[in-house]
Amino acid sequence: MKIYTKTGDQGQTGLFGGARVSKAHARVDAYGDVDELNCALGAVRAQVGDARSSALLLAIQSELFALGAELARDPSKPTDLGIALLEERDVERLETAIDELERDLPPLKTFILPGGNAEAALLHLARATCRRAERKLVRLAETEAMRAELLRYVNRLSDLLFVMARHANFRAKVADVPWLGRKSP
Repeated sequence: MKIYTKTGDQGQTGLFGGARVSKAHARVDAYGDVDELNCALGAVRAQVGDARSSALLLAIQSELFALGAELARDPSKPTDLGIALLEERDVERLETAIDELERDLPPLKTFILPGGNAEAALLHLARATCRRAERKLVRLAETEAMRAELLRYVNRLSDLLFVMARHANFRAKVADVPWLGRKSP
């Protein structure tokens, strides 16, 4: 199979189901940010030394691929993608992971800045990318039907990535970077 098709040379792309839309369409923008998030998680996995975190991130990457595929289908046509779509139990699994990781961590007493070790810094970057993807999904949901599980999943995922960043620093015995605020002149 050739990697290039030349069908997008005029600024349009095809959705599953056959519809052609602008590459600037809100749907394409949303699944593009989900793809970027998936890439960011791949970069994190390349830094992860913890097998549990790596396995969790790999599972999330697979789920994000399914989420992107669902976003890439023509909403006006019932299209069976042939893959399992995200469900509420996937959101609950993220919540369970958050709760388990937080048990190890000292409570937050201040805002923290993105940083720490390389893994934590990349997780913070992935969290910010996730928040952007969430905003794009919300924007799309304002004009087109979207299953609520998708928004809940991405919202919870950003929380998990924040906790995973803190946990990465904790495992490495690197302190989170506290925000100290600014003093008035």
